[in-house]
Amino acid sequence: MKNGFVIFLSVATVLLLSWGALVLAPQMQLGGARQVPVLNSTDVYPLARPGTAAQGLQVYRANGCAACHTEQVQQDGVACDVVLLAAGKNPSAVSNLLATLKLTGLDEGSALSASDRIAAAGGKVETRIRATGSDIARGWGLRHSVAEDFLYDYPVALGSLRVGPDLADVGRRLPDPNWQLQHLYAPRSLVKGSVMPPFRYLFETRKIGAVPSPDALNLPAEFAPAVGYEVVPKPEAQQLVAYLMSLHTDVPLYNAPFTPPAPLKP
Repeated sequence: MKNGFVIFLSVATVLLLSWGALVLAPQMQLGGARQVPVLNSTDVYPLARPGTAAQGLQVYRANGCAACHTEQVQQDGVACDVVLLAAGKNPSAVSNLLATLKLTGLDEGSALSASDRIAAAGGKVETRIRATGSDIARGWGLRHSVAEDFLYDYPVALGSLRVGPDLADVGRRLPDPNWQLQHLYAPRSLVKGSVMPPFRYLFETRKIGAVPSPDALNLPAEFAPAVGYEVVPKPEAQQLVAYLMSLHTDVPLYNAPFTPPAPLKP
């Protein structure tokens, strides 16, 4: 019994330290998280997800999507690319200088030096920042994921396995909701060899009425229902796709900078 107090004190200390590490420390770090400014903009980030997308997060959770997908784009670092915008009044001098310089994959100091030399020769340049790393190379995002990306999510669906690709930026990568719906119903109709199970219980197969439903899936013959029937998404499928469409990590932040790609010309 004389060691009872020591045992009690030891157990209490372990519990207190665990609570401090797992509850108090994260609360101190992230409990006061707020919207942050977008880099080089007056906008703030993030914005709350629309109602349908917020409902879709619960569908995502209920169907265990986080068991096979992450929402965590990782990044090794950044690189700077110096882009010539105009050769100025002495294009030959600028051209000769460009032949001697490395302009891509530079660190900040090298990019600044190259920009200064080109500017001194009369050229006009722009330095663009891009993230680097295997996830970026796969096209899974334009920058690494940060805490602000999940500010309005409950629960946060970070995931831990990558049986399928990371989804943190899937709304930018695959922005067609019809593609997403077909992929949910018949993954192999779009991705050959996919190991993703079909979520057909999120859809209804029904007889075609006087007029086919505008929401009916346009399936290839191998996956289409019997003649006279159509496959229509239930509200849960629409909500899940709305959530997937809302997943974007394409906003440059002070703690996750990059230069957004120029919009495609029509």
